[in-house]
Amino acid sequence: MSEAAVEAPVEMTESAVLRIAEILKSEPEGSFLRIGVDGGGCSGFTYTYKIETERAEDDLVLDQDGALVLIDQISLEFLRGCRIDFINNLMGRMFKIENPAATASCGCGSSFAV
Repeated sequence: MSEAAVEAPVEMTESAVLRIAEILKSEPEGSFLRIGVDGGGCSGFTYTYKIETERAEDDLVLDQDGALVLIDQISLEFLRGCRIDFINNLMGRMFKIENPAATASCGCGSSFAV
């Protein structure tokens, strides 16, 4: 009997994976990118990005081709089903989170409402 593939609760694009891996190469060994959600921002919640070296036992771990991302359980409730992307265009270089649960977002995409 074959097991069905389990889909990750949060997806990373190839562009995001490459950029995260590049960032972590210049950080101390054992570092990771923590993506979270905090209250605030012009739409109610804001995405946060931090380089850290400690993780909680219940963190969601996304580990793909040298890109190590951790998401805490509270933030995961807001990020479940999201797609993390990294864009590089005339407006700049930045991570972009495509969040299907967001009912509104600000113009720059760094804050959202649910």
